[in-house]
Parts: sequence; C-alpha cells; structure tokens
Amino acid sequence: MKMKLTTMALTALMAAGPAMADLVFPSLSYRTGPYAAGGIPFADGYADYFTLLNERDGGIGGVPAKVLECETGYNTEKGVECYESTKGEGALVYQPLSTGITYQLIPKATADGIAIHSMGYGRTSAANGKVFSNVFNYPANYWNGASGAINYLMSQGDLSGKKVALVYHNSAYGKEPIRTLEELSAKHGYELTLIPVDHPGQEQKSQWLQIRREKPDYVIMYGWGVMNQVAVQEAANIRFNMENFIGIWWSGSENDVLPAGDAANGYKALTFHGVGNDFPVFADIQKYVVDAGKAAGAGDQVGTVLYNRGLYAAMLAAEAVKTAQEIHGVAQINAAQMRDGMEALDITEEKMAALGLPGFGPSFKVSCENHGGPGLVGMTQWDASAKKWTMVSDFSESDMDVIQPLIEADSMAYAAENNIEEGCK
Repeated sequence: MKMKLTTMALTALMAAGPAMADLVFPSLSYRTGPYAAGGIPFADGYADYFTLLNERDGGIGGVPAKVLECETGYNTEKGVECYESTKGEGALVYQPLSTGITYQLIPKATADGIAIHSMGYGRTSAANGKVFSNVFNYPANYWNGASGAINYLMSQGDLSGKKVALVYHNSAYGKEPIRTLEELSAKHGYELTLIPVDHPGQEQKSQWLQIRREKPDYVIMYGWGVMNQVAVQEAANIRFNMENFIGIWWSGSENDVLPAGDAANGYKALTFHGVGNDFPVFADIQKYVVDAGKAAGAGDQVGTVLYNRGLYAAMLAAEAVKTAQEIHGVAQINAAQMRDGMEALDITEEKMAALGLPGFGPSFKVSCENHGGPGLVGMTQWDASAKKWTMVSDFSESDMDVIQPLIEADSMAYAAENNIEEGCK
C-alpha cells in the first residue's frame, strides 16, 4: 500500500512538474456572445503564435509556453472571474480584451504583481508608467487613434470649419476618444458632433438619420461587433461617402465590411500593425501549426485583421519574456520578472524582420515613464472587389502636445484618488 501511494505521489508530481515549468499566458477570450466574431480570430492568433514557438523553437528560451484560455463572453464580471481563477496558475501577463474588464483588473493585477497588456484599448492614461506600474498599452492607445484620424483628415485638406461626427459605442470604450477630439476641435477649428450607440448596436436608424440631416464632412467611429457592420450598412443606405468614414482599429476587420458587399468599398480604418498574410511568419504558422493540426481554430482566420492582432500581442509578450530572461538570467521567469521585461522591451526593425514580421509594426521602446509606446498610427482602406485591407499611410505620429497633458491629468487624478505614489524617481 505504501509503495502504491508513493507511486501515485510520484506520478502526480511528474504530471504537475511540466505544468509548473511552463510560461503561462492566460487568454481572456470571447468565442461566444454578441462580440464572438471579433473575439475568435484574436484568440486564434494569440494561441497559434505560442504554438508556433513551442513547435518550431521548443518554447521561449527553452521553456514551453502554455495558453490558458478562459471564456468571458466580453462580460466584465466573467472577465474578473477568469482572472481570479487563473492568476494562481503562474500567469505572467493578462490581455483583458475589454476596456470594462481592464478597468476592473488594474487595481487587482497591480496588487498581485501581475502585468496587464491592454494593447490599443483599456485605460488610456495607463501609458503613464509612473502611476500605472503594472499596466502597459503600447504601441498605441485610443487617444493616439483619435489624433491619427484627425491628422489623416488634415493631410487631405484643411479641417477648419468642417463638421466631424463621432459615432461611438455607448460604453467606457466608446467614450475614450471624446476628450481628445474636443481638444483637437478647439485646436483645428472643426465642429464635433457626438452620436452614441447603445450596446450591442443593431439599431442605428435614428443616428444615421441625424447624420443625413446634419451632413458632417467626416464620420469617425469607435464601434465593436455588430455595431460596426450595421453602421457601415446604414452609411451606405444614406449614401454617405465611404472615403470619409474612418473606424478605430476595433472597427476595421473583415467582419465589419463584408456584410455590406460592394457598398463598403473605400471605408477606412486606423491600425497599429500590418494587414494581410504577406509576411514570412505566416508560412511557418501554416507549416508548424495549421498543417500539423495544432491550430486553435479552423485555420481559416490566418492573416485576417484580428488574427494578426492576436498574433502581434503574443509576439510582443514573447519578446518581453526573452527580455526578462536576459535581464534576470533565468529561463523560468515569474510575473514580477515579466513586468520588468515588458518595461524594458525594445522592438526594432531588425528584430521584427528576424521574427518574420518585417514592417509589420512600428519600432518602439518602452520605459518606466512611458508604458504606451510611441503612439504611431497607420491607415487602412477596404477594397471590396479584392476583399482585402491595404495600408494607405505609413505609421505616423499622433499629436502628443495634446495627448500627453491629458494622460498626465487623468493619471494624476487616478493617483490622488488611490493614494498612489509616483514611481520612476
């Protein structure tokens, strides 16, 4: 009996051993619910990149990566439950994939010493690393996106006296760009109209009747899920010029434009990463992941906008691990060391090319003070006949003269409310 118990204990230890040794990346996914069409490809891209590293490279620094997927349904309460149920599994970094979930996790993850990477979403002022020690939103945030849209429009002509409408998801996410657009309106002389759309956004007749009546020169949209495709269709119904309709990066996937068919041609969307599958890394994903039967999904999302975004998030996480391994001289890093790696992350063009992603995203360097990266934003445009997105501008600077004071003011207010002393001294 003693021998049997010893054998059982040894077997349990052996089973637990490899799991304990893995580099653990929780994935707060949403493959169900009203936003599943966007959640599925991101989750696939995130998981597939780590699978590629395991299958091709033997992990990261010789340590296997493990993705712990937990379904949130894009629900804030479920997202917090997922965090609580996975944080003790060796979690290195969280991608909350929801501004609502991010807001709830910021104090929790900070207290637990775990990093959050809310890439291109979440609390914009978390770019201030002096206040938000464990939160990162590089390489660009919602305020960079708002400025990027205005900068692009200014490159097309003077905005003074023009009308710009913001159609936005009536949530914390959708409201993020309002202050920035108001400041830029005062600076550049355009008239701003705010048009909210309630979740999930299937009914927008009144909003687009307002647009038809008020005739804005340009429409900027901060939407998500079904709201986007409904908006594109409604814009087509009132014959709004798609060339003058710009979505934030969460309003610029194939899901948002395909339902409208040819009517969506010319619609534009901001981005902070490349589009399409014309990058060497995708051949490796096909060989080591899809063809090997190890893809997280059906393999049909590879190269789509949101798959690429998930892959990019995973790549940045993996590079932060390598940075942490180098800083601390250990392969099996912990959450605190991962945070250090994220804060010292340096993404160069040479590094991107070596990873099979040349030109896929901007070069940037993270610091203790700046957790938000350079805020470089590009523009894409939908070609309905080819059914693909193409880049129509380089990654360009946003107006940090406007954005940085907003980041400072909001983060300082948060620090005062929560008795946080500034770091980086």
